[in-house]
Amino acid sequence: MSRSSRLYILVAFAFSAVAAACSSGSAPASSTAPASSTAAPAASADKDWAMPNKNNAGTRYSELGQITADNVKDLKVAWTFSTGVLRGHEGEPIVIGSTMYLQTPFPNIVYALDLSKEGAPIKWKYVPKQDPAVIPIACCDTVARGVAYSNGKIFMNQLDTNTVALDAETGKELWKVKQGDYKQGQTITSAPMVIKDKVISGISGGEFGVRGFVTANDVNTGAQVWRMYSTGPEAEVGFPGSVETWKGDEWKRGGGTTWGWYSYDPELDLFYYGTGNPGSWNPDQRPGDNKYSMTIFARNPDTGKAAWAYQKTPHDAWDYDGINENVLADLNIGGTTRKVLVNFDRNGFAYVLDRKTGELLKADPFVFTNWAKSIDLKTGKPVEDPEKRTSATKNTKDICPSAMGGKNQQPVSFSPRTGLFYVPSNNLCMDYEGVEVKYQAGQPYVGAIVVSKAGPGGHRGEFLAWDPVAGKKVWGIKEPLSAWGGALATAGDVVFYGTMEGWLKAVNAKTGDVLFKFKTPSGIIGNPMTYVGPDGKQYVAILSGIGGWSGIGVAADMSLEDESAGLGAIGAFKDLAQFSNQGGVLTVFSLP
Repeated sequence: MSRSSRLYILVAFAFSAVAAACSSGSAPASSTAPASSTAAPAASADKDWAMPNKNNAGTRYSELGQITADNVKDLKVAWTFSTGVLRGHEGEPIVIGSTMYLQTPFPNIVYALDLSKEGAPIKWKYVPKQDPAVIPIACCDTVARGVAYSNGKIFMNQLDTNTVALDAETGKELWKVKQGDYKQGQTITSAPMVIKDKVISGISGGEFGVRGFVTANDVNTGAQVWRMYSTGPEAEVGFPGSVETWKGDEWKRGGGTTWGWYSYDPELDLFYYGTGNPGSWNPDQRPGDNKYSMTIFARNPDTGKAAWAYQKTPHDAWDYDGINENVLADLNIGGTTRKVLVNFDRNGFAYVLDRKTGELLKADPFVFTNWAKSIDLKTGKPVEDPEKRTSATKNTKDICPSAMGGKNQQPVSFSPRTGLFYVPSNNLCMDYEGVEVKYQAGQPYVGAIVVSKAGPGGHRGEFLAWDPVAGKKVWGIKEPLSAWGGALATAGDVVFYGTMEGWLKAVNAKTGDVLFKFKTPSGIIGNPMTYVGPDGKQYVAILSGIGGWSGIGVAADMSLEDESAGLGAIGAFKDLAQFSNQGGVLTVFSLP
């Protein structure tokens, strides 16, 4: 047996071990000068949290201001709820009126909780019927990132690729549509997004050679309206120039999956999302730019046709999966107010693009980054350090950031009051060796041995405030573990985030001073949200439940002997069990 064959078997075994252990919103925000008043803003009508990242612009900013930098220290637990599932709890609940809706990891149970009653009892519960055989197909834990609401319906994605519409009042299943086939390596972990009369869903499975796509289904019937792929002929991609950047028919297993977040500009009538890594992780097997993996797309929601596409990491050699959220804001760039899209990519650079044309305006490193020296603003391409490019001929050492990213899927928030982005980031580097791998449908198609580890300074994460105009950090809070949970900014000038140890923290949006913290039952990889209850009080809610890629060792009770296991996560988080145990709890806070 050849060395490369032995390495492939090792990687495939490690990947399988991870899985086998498993049994419509407001318009885009505008950037304004920081508010000078320190008084608490008046309570607004912004009472609900109607979609996963709060609004079409994906700002995760709430105009609620009952909770302020002065009184946040007085927060108390109002009530808690056990989800009954002990895996990674990414995403967040949504609130419509007096009902909260939340989704668990596999088996993707959806709960409706009645906020008008003491303790928020269960209003209804929907338990999907799924084949447990889908569990080993899920890369990096059996997570789900939440549900969407529109016109009396709740929309959810199942791990087995079904998209489902439920009656929001009763939980009755209205329709169910199969988007893919898990036996071919396809799964869905992302939250859907509703745009007008269509529900948009993506696909996961980049580590199985899945060819990525997004699908639009009619919200009333579930009928497929269109489907557009990340790779392939123009008619199937909705944009030219993909096929010729691949060798032969490699685009058919080219990755570019779409398992991240979506945002929408109703004025331009464009929605935005990112595509993931190319298949396989071994760059030697796929010469060329490998379009359109690692790409931000702007598409028309009615037709699926792309207005523009910007590839962040051509011919990716580091698994810098490009699916992170695209936040829409109006910023003063070079003395002119521009309608922009801001993306904090896994490759360590913060991008600012004109969201109408796709023109690259700025690109600055927001974490320690050495694989590339800069991004050329004229060509849009990275200026690489050739010593940090990976291949199957060597084990490239100390690449920063690691494949786990300068920031993974955990979403940022943006406050128009301060003009700052709040970024939960990772301080991780890696060793990376490409491996020859053969494609077989439904089997791992990784092609690399990766070991992640702490970056410079030894801390593995930092929660930071970022000035997108200056392209620099304003303040930061170093964390022992990665800051793998999302951020929430509020009009009370308070920002919330969670840690892998399980702390929910509240910090001053202007200074970064920690004002409040509470230890939840398990590690936090979910996203805080806020709403006004039927009693008129502002609440903050967070899901805890360690897991996801960073927490797979604890979530799946994995052996710690092989640092490359869990696609390299064990190397970075071998000590995680000292900080967090498995869990699945919603904790809700309010002022006395």
